[in-house]
Amino acid sequence: MTTTTAPTDSRPRRADAPQRTVRAGARRRRPRRPLRWLILVAAVLIALVMLAPLVLLVLNAFKTGTDYSAHGPLALPTSWSLQSFQDYLDRVDFLRALWNSVVISTLVALLGTLVSLLSAYAIGVGRVRGSTALLAVFLLATMLPQEALIYPLFYGAQATGTFNTVWSVIIVFTVLQAAFGTYLLSSVMSTLPPSLLEAAALDGAGRWRILWSVVYPVMRPTLSVLMVFFFVWTWNEFYIPLILLSDQSVQTVPIALATLQGQNSIDITSLNAGSLLSLLPTLVFFIIFQRTLSRGVTVGSVK
Repeated sequence: MTTTTAPTDSRPRRADAPQRTVRAGARRRRPRRPLRWLILVAAVLIALVMLAPLVLLVLNAFKTGTDYSAHGPLALPTSWSLQSFQDYLDRVDFLRALWNSVVISTLVALLGTLVSLLSAYAIGVGRVRGSTALLAVFLLATMLPQEALIYPLFYGAQATGTFNTVWSVIIVFTVLQAAFGTYLLSSVMSTLPPSLLEAAALDGAGRWRILWSVVYPVMRPTLSVLMVFFFVWTWNEFYIPLILLSDQSVQTVPIALATLQGQNSIDITSLNAGSLLSLLPTLVFFIIFQRTLSRGVTVGSVK
């Protein structure tokens, strides 16, 4: 009787191959850890540098004038005092200035976004003749310094009877902000697929129906971001409102803050207190619409 032996595989088994792959991947990832720590440290340092002016603003806002003169701007307050805030509110009608800033910034944000949407729809989707030249004009309008515009704006406000009224600033900044918004939105609308618009037209939708039922839902995240930017930019404007709003009853928060600067002396603590009060509304506004900003940056693709 002969006995047959099953052939044996002389090749080494690779049962531990996945484990070796995992260990090799771990070894390859190890050198990246020091780089990640360096990036984290750099990010923390940059954040501290960016927060340093805000920290100094808060510290000096709660100091008295005597404390600031004795210990300087970098020291902690010897006693946290609200005297600087009281002095600022006694000198400036802050509530009136705050209301004017809120009204102007809100109306400019709404009207500027609406005008940008309509103009960009005509240029980006309607294919207006000379659209490239129009966009160049809009881009040039955003690049012009305000000093070059102040004389015609001043005489135009006097001629129209809007001088020393909030409407002069609202009209000016609505046009200026809409120029940038039109340039931005028209570039985005030009990338919309023609098949989407043609399908709506075949279903019987007119131009206004296509705008509000097709284009607007797609552009809504971008419009939300644009509205937030318009509000913040208008809130921080100083030069044009300073010229067109000379009456104290219609002045905005930045102009009211500038009235604390005398010709020969400046009350630093009151100025810091006023700056902190002026910063709080925009900070609250940004916190409220932070989710809108994050969605607008990441969303907006055609579905």
